[in-house]
Amino acid sequence: MARQVEIWNDRAEIASRALLLCQLAYDEAIAKSERFTLVAAGGSTPRILYELLAKKDWDWSKVHVFWGDERYVPVTDPLSNEGMTRKAWLDLVAIPVENIHAVPTDADEPAIAAARYEQHIQEFFGISEGEFPQFDLVLLGMGDDGHTASLFPHTKALKVSDHLVTVGEKDGQPRITMTVPLINQAKEIIFMIEGAAKAKALKAVLAPNGDVNQYPSRLITGNTIWLCDRTAMNQKQA
Repeated sequence: MARQVEIWNDRAEIASRALLLCQLAYDEAIAKSERFTLVAAGGSTPRILYELLAKKDWDWSKVHVFWGDERYVPVTDPLSNEGMTRKAWLDLVAIPVENIHAVPTDADEPAIAAARYEQHIQEFFGISEGEFPQFDLVLLGMGDDGHTASLFPHTKALKVSDHLVTVGEKDGQPRITMTVPLINQAKEIIFMIEGAAKAKALKAVLAPNGDVNQYPSRLITGNTIWLCDRTAMNQKQA
């Protein structure tokens, strides 16, 4: 699949470029199917993008928002990806409540929550068990350790290929995450990477060869656009 790498000066430029790509993806999806499916990510750079999306004059009745991963916390928790996305974007636009497809974090066990979210995605797309749907756009970030979504180095979630959603973990804390094959199936995937702390992992992820278990973002091999700032690419600003 195609991989495109773009270098920008800072997170503001990355967010502006991502906004344009979101608009193009929205226009194409609405023209083809009258529906736009977007998978949101957590993090500070996506938050800036969401603040820009909140100003868009889209037909929000045709926009459906999912999450690529979520901490196992209530939406009111400051660490909740859903909570951040709502405050920066979704609570500020006229999107129908049924178009917000949140990860359930109120189940007794994370495995139950993962199964419920998988079933919800299957029902939304009208697919059978074993099939993988195609989201119009998936937004991703990357951690200093090379993880993306909640696909952390040397964890069982990296090897799950027969489910849409699984349980990830970070420092013993459970996460709910979309799986590698589901993410890779998307029409377009946008990585937003900024900061010098990401430079080592980014170099390893973008290298021709490398260890996918050490740097899980290497597993994302779909139609990707990497929006990186100069410090992450270890380049000085001109």
